[in-house]
Amino acid sequence: MSQETEIRSLPWRYRLDVLSEAELEEVHARTTEVLQRIGVEVGSQSILGQLAERGAEVDLEERRARFAPEMVEAALSRAPRRITLAARRPGCDLELDGERGFLGLDGCGAEFIDPETGASRPSTKADVATITRLADALPEIAFVWQPVAARDVAPAVQSLHELHAQLANTGKHIQMMTATTASAARGVVEIARLAAGGASALRERPIVSNFQCSTSPLVYDGGAVEAAAIFAEAGMPCGFVVMPIACATGPATWGGTLVQSNAEVLAGIVILETLVPGAPTFYGSCATVMDLRSGAAACGGPEDLLLQMASAQLARHYGLPSSIGTFATGAKSPDWQAGLENGLSGLASALAGADMLCGAGLLYGARVCSLEQVVLDAEIFSLLGHLVGEPVDAGAGLLDVLGAVGPGGEFLSQRHTLDTMRRLWLPRVFNRSEWSEWEAAGAPGPREAAGGRLREILDGHRPEALEPGLDEEIRAVLGRYEQEGGGGGDG
Repeated sequence: MSQETEIRSLPWRYRLDVLSEAELEEVHARTTEVLQRIGVEVGSQSILGQLAERGAEVDLEERRARFAPEMVEAALSRAPRRITLAARRPGCDLELDGERGFLGLDGCGAEFIDPETGASRPSTKADVATITRLADALPEIAFVWQPVAARDVAPAVQSLHELHAQLANTGKHIQMMTATTASAARGVVEIARLAAGGASALRERPIVSNFQCSTSPLVYDGGAVEAAAIFAEAGMPCGFVVMPIACATGPATWGGTLVQSNAEVLAGIVILETLVPGAPTFYGSCATVMDLRSGAAACGGPEDLLLQMASAQLARHYGLPSSIGTFATGAKSPDWQAGLENGLSGLASALAGADMLCGAGLLYGARVCSLEQVVLDAEIFSLLGHLVGEPVDAGAGLLDVLGAVGPGGEFLSQRHTLDTMRRLWLPRVFNRSEWSEWEAAGAPGPREAAGGRLREILDGHRPEALEPGLDEEIRAVLGRYEQEGGGGGDG
């Protein structure tokens, strides 16, 4: 199949706010109280020391950092309002400017539905490559997370192998979610510089970005904040994404979880902007609630939708790009439940104006990745693009065609119809055939249709090869980090 370089996006023509101005101010006020009175635990003595030198209230014994409201406001004022996520492939750069939203792969599942057997199994580096190659061919997927874990390599170098697999299988932007230690960050930066053409080229055009996650409630591991600083110093965008579970690692009310989430995101941004002023960053949330029957993360319920929309609204309030957990179905197969939950979730993020929608392909509360689900989520995103992005077209030419047709006429033969009909949405997977045709084909459902498109893509799509010698250079870095147990020297 031909390689499509176009990136599809959601133009933001609408805004739906779930928080009133008074509620928005209340959430912010409660958040600043949390950051000043309670603070966050930071697991790095070095980072704590630097924060203390720059005005934070630090208790080294408790490993606690507290931030005055003025320090929070100063940090937010230093964060850039617009970020470019560059790509190796021409035409695939993403401008996070509040004008449109982009879909990415979700991550980082521990299981993969094998396309040959249909059974779930532990994921591998080869699976990372396969899913990334599929995403490279889908214009709806604008950037890629690590969709599954490379569980067949040593944990200390897992993120480096995942980056290697993705660089070899897509020219789109790569966002690292698994590089959560200082040594992993140094390795990712080293590999990204090789792929970008050097340190200055990477700073100018960051083809790889990163985010770090808090440990709810109100904790940042030492490795996470140290890695964030390393990425920022290399000029690579580094955001902060929170994943609390209401009733378990967050308060029982969605409003309470929202305040805690906001405090965790802002704490990460304050730390980063204090250590590396002006670093490009973003505001991320994948909050959910606990299933009251099992105690596991529910994923896909109405509270998720409210948290998605409120988090995107808060990001816009602070003038920051947002990364919002979307398509987070709790279903265990690409079925009716997955379609309903992901359709509603996608619409919520679309109406809320999320800059990055993360993401496509995962099932069972982000634990299992399905290639068919990637294709189906891309279909939902395509539909949403027409729903929220199509402008009203009622120009003067409309009177001419209405006059030519007249009462009781037909439009099919009109030139106006031929010129404009292809703007209508056409599904690639959803079935609109005649009943008899559908029966004759064996009554396929969306999953079967997605499987057919999936096989077509994997059989025909070949990503652009890495530049000559680049694969060998990356493998040399991998080998060095493996020999040194993930340390890799000073990078």
